[in-house]
Amino acid sequence: MATATGTGLLRQAILERGRVEGTLLKVDDFLNHRVDPRLIAAVGDDLAALFAARNPAVVLTAEASGIAPALACALSLAIPMVFAKKYLGPGGRDVLAREVFSPTRGMEYRVEVARRALTAGETVLIVDDFLAGGRTAEALGEIAEEAGCPVAGFGFAVEKTFQEGRERLAAHGWRVEALARVTSLEDGRVTLASP
Repeated sequence: MATATGTGLLRQAILERGRVEGTLLKVDDFLNHRVDPRLIAAVGDDLAALFAARNPAVVLTAEASGIAPALACALSLAIPMVFAKKYLGPGGRDVLAREVFSPTRGMEYRVEVARRALTAGETVLIVDDFLAGGRTAEALGEIAEEAGCPVAGFGFAVEKTFQEGRERLAAHGWRVEALARVTSLEDGRVTLASP
């Protein structure tokens, strides 16, 4: 198992291996494309510890980059994980779905969860790799609530504090936690909030 906290390992990886490309922080070398298993296990443990007292019954995320931290968190909590599928165009039937606009990609897509994947009354913890604008996370929270599932909260590996994601989610009354909070991406440098 991990010997350092997920938060500490993640902050170190961001500062040493993260790349700034314009307004984007690229963490695909260790978090959401090429995944560092030691780091992701520790991140999952830290996210699980933040929400264990809320007794979530299932972890919900969106494909694809949220799967690694969500699975690690679900494993730490010993509960199932569900991932919403992303589609362009018309969606499936017998699903809970929302349309989401992605400013990063400049297009709209659907996030869908099969109705049978979420059981009314089960508390849902939503986990993702990044919180920026919060549109996908908000859609997942709305899907959980439409399914009759209380939302335990939202856990993110990384948050861009200078975007409106936290405020978007907090407006619903949802708890929001992030392990690493990025306060600036100026001049190609990453600045993190104090732990």
